[in-house]
Amino acid sequence: MTFTATLVLPYERAPLNLNDSGATMGAKFARAKKIRDLRNAVVTLARAQSLPRGLPHAAVALHYRPPNRRGRDEDNLVATAKPIYDALTEGRPAAVSKKSGRPVPARIGYGLVHDDVPAYMAKPTPQLHDPVKGEPGRLWVVIEWADVAKAAEVAA
Repeated sequence: MTFTATLVLPYERAPLNLNDSGATMGAKFARAKKIRDLRNAVVTLARAQSLPRGLPHAAVALHYRPPNRRGRDEDNLVATAKPIYDALTEGRPAAVSKKSGRPVPARIGYGLVHDDVPAYMAKPTPQLHDPVKGEPGRLWVVIEWADVAKAAEVAA
């Protein structure tokens, strides 16, 4: 049996784009804030839906319905997808760098899977959907996973 959950993100446009250069310090700080806000939103939505934790594998797909028909490239959505994938992993606690001795901030994570490497997470190409006239853009994530308990019963 396969389970599916949909997290509707609070954005009308993808907050990050691979075409953003981020050349200035201000742009880098703004990008970091967008990443942090996106991760926090995903963790909050995952908690609200009581998604499982510690799954052996899950598929996570980003979907975007833009507000208009302007040409878009689905590859640019990868910049928004990466923080979403990271938010669904275990995250990491704050620490001190062994090399520099500087503090390393904690990274928030929900713990759906251990890591976002292929062994734990499938990441299909983000999907672009046709706009709906008169409606704002919409960004959502579809997560699929197998019923681990049922799979163990079948294997036994």
